[in-house]
This record gives sequence, structure tokens and C-alpha cells, in this order.
Amino acid sequence: MTTVLIVDDQPLQRLGFRMLLESQDDMEIVGEAGNGTDAVRLAAQLRPDVALMDIRMPGLDGIDATRRIVATGDRTRVLILTTFDLDEYAYEGLRAGASGFLVKDALPDELLAGIRAVASGDAVVAPSLTRRLLDAYAHHLPPTPGCPAAPDPRLAQLTEREREILTVIGQGWTNTEIAERLHLAESTVKTHVGRILAKTGARDRVQAVILAYDTRLVSPS
Repeated sequence: MTTVLIVDDQPLQRLGFRMLLESQDDMEIVGEAGNGTDAVRLAAQLRPDVALMDIRMPGLDGIDATRRIVATGDRTRVLILTTFDLDEYAYEGLRAGASGFLVKDALPDELLAGIRAVASGDAVVAPSLTRRLLDAYAHHLPPTPGCPAAPDPRLAQLTEREREILTVIGQGWTNTEIAERLHLAESTVKTHVGRILAKTGARDRVQAVILAYDTRLVSPS
């Protein structure tokens, strides 16, 4: 059973999500919040598998709420909901630690699949869409200094092959594409990806893509 916390400042929107999720035998709504402050409190109290998080809310918004929920290190993963698929707030939400994002006009099956994917530890955002999102808002990254940056400690534990795979993950390659282009078995690629996530502390593939950008392994196109 996947437990879900619904976070949205619009009562009708929360009702719509509730009706959809209650129709599923494998999902249980454990709470609702109309603002970020309540979301953080309820996430700590109820420990849901997934927080379905709106971005624009009065008071503490969804980005700051996501950051606080993720910072606790608890089990809850955040699925950001946004009005536009290239919304800069969605980008900031991913950087805050969300496991993915969907647009609010996504089909019901897409939303349900997204919740299940996040609950199982996968990323919701497709690699190509993640690349497009990050490229569009790459100006939010800190400026590159004039002199070479010091090696990022998050990369220090990676082997040469793992660093190579992290780079192409950041370029939007799927596991199948990595296997084909680097002449590896797909199971080997999955093992490498798992080790990359473990060594760098990235929660999922979306966070690995952001890491590749942050450490300049990948530059915006």
C-alpha cells in the first residue's frame, strides 16, 4: 500500500486528487495540507511514502516545503505538481530534492504511474524532459569562476566508468542507450547507476542529472 499526502491550496484540486487516489486499491491517502507549513508538519507526523506537492501556495511554498521534508532524511519522497512543464519553480523543486514533477493536466494514469514510480524509488521525469528542463533554466546554476573549480567531493568516490556513466545520464541517455553506445549489458548499467546513486548520495536519477550539471560534468546545450 502506497501512502500519500496531498498538498495543494485549492480545496477542489485536493478533492479531485482524493477521488482519483481513493479509486486505487494500492493507495491510501493519509492526510491533506493546504500550505507548505502544514505539509512539513504532516509529513513528519504521518511519514507518507509520497507527498504530492503543489508549488505556489501562501506562506511556505512547495519548494521550501520540499527542501525541509527531504532534509529530514525520512522516507517521504516528493512529487512536484506544476502548471507548466518548463516552470522555473519546478526546476527549483527538483533541486530542493523532489523525486520528479508532473504537470497538473497530466492524464490520471500518468499521475498514478508517477506516484507509484516515486514510491518505488524511481524518478518520474523522463531523461529527455529533464535535460530540456535543466537546459531551459541553467542560468539558475552558480556562475563558473574564472579559475578551475576544486574537484567536487561527491565525485571523488566514483570510478572512471561511473563518472562516464554519470556524464551521459546528465546528457539524457536512458539505460538502454548507455548499454548500446558503451557496449555494456543493461544489467551492468543498472548496477553502475545504483553505485553512482549510493556513492554520491543522490536519491534518484533526477538528482543524478542535477549533480552532473552542478559539478559541470555536463554543460547546457
